Amino acid sequence: MDIRHLTSDDLDAVLDTRRRAFGPLSGGDVETWRKLVTPMLPEGRYLGAFDGPRLVGAARINPYVQWWHGRPLSMGGVGAVTVAPEDRGRGVGRALTHAVIERCAELGHVVSALYPATTPIYRSAGYEHAGVLQRVTVPAEALRTLGGPSGASGAVKLRRMGPADAAEVVALVGRVHTAARASGPLCFDERTWRLWLEDDDDFCYLAEDGFVVYRWSDGDIEVDNLLAGSEATARALWSLVGSSSSVAKSVKAFVDPADPVLWMLRERSRDEVSQTRWMFRLIDLPAAVEGRGFPAGVRAEIPVEVTDALRPGNAGAWLLRVDGGAGSMTRRDAPGGEKAAGDATRLAIGEMSALFAGVPAATLRRAGLLSGGSPDTDDALDAAFGCTAYMIDYF
Repeated sequence: MDIRHLTSDDLDAVLDTRRRAFGPLSGGDVETWRKLVTPMLPEGRYLGAFDGPRLVGAARINPYVQWWHGRPLSMGGVGAVTVAPEDRGRGVGRALTHAVIERCAELGHVVSALYPATTPIYRSAGYEHAGVLQRVTVPAEALRTLGGPSGASGAVKLRRMGPADAAEVVALVGRVHTAARASGPLCFDERTWRLWLEDDDDFCYLAEDGFVVYRWSDGDIEVDNLLAGSEATARALWSLVGSSSSVAKSVKAFVDPADPVLWMLRERSRDEVSQTRWMFRLIDLPAAVEGRGFPAGVRAEIPVEVTDALRPGNAGAWLLRVDGGAGSMTRRDAPGGEKAAGDATRLAIGEMSALFAGVPAATLRRAGLLSGGSPDTDDALDAAFGCTAYMIDYF
């Protein structure tokens, strides 16, 4: 089996494999897909597995930025992983996954995430379940009234947005996630935002510190993305969505599990929620820790031992330091490296990735995925990495 970068000559074969694996795309979706992936080909972001001249599988690495406690990290979003039905069970998916991890490193991504069709293959490559994509369903009428009886949200100026606003949207996403100390949400690059904002079926509105993208879906409303940096903008955008309540009875929206709108609703006794899990992997452990944000009040030094069969640079004995909102990983097993007293916390790269993404140390320990350390070091790790990781975008 040979794995190489795909070219434009391979796209028809990729579409055929995708159709056989997941079902056909409509004509319009095919055109959008070609616009999305064609610029990625010369960047080496689409990998194909070949048996001789025949394409047997493919995987794409999307160029994203992902926020961790309000600081952006370069993230390789792995998607469109397909294997031809007749070639399943031959190790194609595993080989592609290993190649994708190496390619993420070459592209400069320090972390990677994906939505799994199956867990074992990705877990064996160092990915672990980390966060959720959460969709809530709320009555449209409940959102319509968020603007208040006096129309207070009218003070927020909204305008329609389109492809020319892509750069402003990217900058706005960064400002809001940084201020909110968000963990997990991503942002598309400007090129991809321009493509999504061309969709005539989506209704897109922009404010000074927020935006919304929504559409009609089977007589109701579906919100793809709504981000607001202030209460007034949140109320203005949600009430705009709810203004169709005379026709649409329900609104389905992808939101932060702690989205402020859930606390703005007048009535809330039971949430109608669906969740899709995503998996996460540290590609460059020390760079990811150095780039991540941490709570300003946490100060800790914790010895950690990590194993990583695919990325040896992540493996070994480390001293994790967190102080003043920043973190670092210093090798203890290198010549002249620092020694730390006490039993180190020991875990594989998948579990280190889960810990980084806010999965409690006690959860990993009780699952048999973390050993060593002590209750005190578990507390320190949770204080440093604790968060509720989420995304509001599927890829």
